[in-house]
Amino acid sequence: MTAVELIESWIARLEAEQARLVEMGQDAPAMVSQGRLVRTTGGLHLYEFVVSGEARLPIDLPVSIVPADDTDTTEGIVLRQTGRSILLQLVDHLGSEALSGTLVPDQAGLVGTAAARLKEILAKPDMYHLGPAERLAALLQTPTAEVEAFSASPTVFTTLWSDDRALRRQKLGSLAIDLVRANKRILLLSPNHEDCDELVGMVGRAMKAGGLNPRTWMTRYELPLVSQAAGLDLRDLGFEAQMQQFYDKSQGDKASLKQKYDRFRELTPFLSEKDAKQKDLDEVRLLEWRLVTQFRELQVKLAGVDTTLKEFETLPLFQRLAMQTVGKNVDSLKQYRALYQSHMDRLDSEINVAKGRIQQLVPEAAVPRGQRAECEELKEQIAKLGGTKKVRELLAAEENPNRQAFVQNRRLVAVTPTRVVTDPLFSRVRFDVLMVDDAPQIAVPSLLAAAALVRERIIVSGDPRNVAVAGRWAAPQEGIRTASETTLMPFA
Repeated sequence: MTAVELIESWIARLEAEQARLVEMGQDAPAMVSQGRLVRTTGGLHLYEFVVSGEARLPIDLPVSIVPADDTDTTEGIVLRQTGRSILLQLVDHLGSEALSGTLVPDQAGLVGTAAARLKEILAKPDMYHLGPAERLAALLQTPTAEVEAFSASPTVFTTLWSDDRALRRQKLGSLAIDLVRANKRILLLSPNHEDCDELVGMVGRAMKAGGLNPRTWMTRYELPLVSQAAGLDLRDLGFEAQMQQFYDKSQGDKASLKQKYDRFRELTPFLSEKDAKQKDLDEVRLLEWRLVTQFRELQVKLAGVDTTLKEFETLPLFQRLAMQTVGKNVDSLKQYRALYQSHMDRLDSEINVAKGRIQQLVPEAAVPRGQRAECEELKEQIAKLGGTKKVRELLAAEENPNRQAFVQNRRLVAVTPTRVVTDPLFSRVRFDVLMVDDAPQIAVPSLLAAAALVRERIIVSGDPRNVAVAGRWAAPQEGIRTASETTLMPFA
């Protein structure tokens, strides 16, 4: 079968499984008690509960918790079950300890979501890539005895078969570092959260040894079950923790931007008013200069008249006759003197008014030291961001971090298979390479859904002997149910 045909066969199988789960009522509630908060990271909370009865819950199964005190129901997923102890990743905080309530699983919904994702892959061929998936489909249909000898293509499909898990993971780590340095985006699958934690720690340590910062290049999609692996702090590599750090920084940057914008809005009208006062001050000073100039000219004329009157009787007769010819005699000179003096008195009064206005405007037009430079710097920063309108849009934007953009910024995303096939985020992101750890432990639908997200290459690792033991790659057959099919999800 081709990849499309294989996907179609599994869609039918999943839909039949969903109908069977609904008919048999296998999503029966279970009582949980002795709950305690293990860790909170960002908006997610890791809780440990003790489940009653013999309930067996597969990893990444969506569940609802109805607290015993009848508070609001919260949603989450199962990360691990050990005996009767289960670890749940919840979206709401329920308290710290001594918690109890009712757990409602949604196995039918999980199977239905997986079938819907596979249908979407077939319905939107332009959005998904089935080239590398064809090689994977051929491997999944290879007889168990011939899996190890399956013909691989190094550029499109690579197999790393070995019974030594440490050796396989070492090879995966080396390949991952080479691909990150080649600027490839990698989707790294592990069968369960324990294996995912171990592999992330190993790859992160290899990155660190190779001079790369794991926090910059890789992320562990769900909350890690342990704090450290391979000497690395997994809490710093968790997607939610990285998102929270990014969000806190973004909020800090936004608060700083708001403070700068508010300061700019405060300084702009203040300086505008100061500029208007300065303009008034300049005009009054110019008027004062003109008045003083006229006053000095009149002073010169008045001094000339006084000199002429004082010396008039001693002037030569010819000069006095010449002055009288133009109307200048003692009487007219006295009239000129009175006229000049009255003009000077009026100008002196106007000059005093101008000086008073200047004294009033000087403090009003004064700008405190540094404020004009501060305003110019803020204006330049706002202009670089696109202007005040763009800044207002940034400040008014919703406080909701873009998870898709953040995950696309990481070169290596480590996740469990069920999350890839059921989480809506993974329907919107694409990768260059798919790396699968312990592939025989992962069911066909999850592998196909993950393979459809990659453009270039698939790398499959594992122990070929486990293909028959796990039975996860068994071909769908009418009327026949495998042991794994009746105990766990057919794609878990």
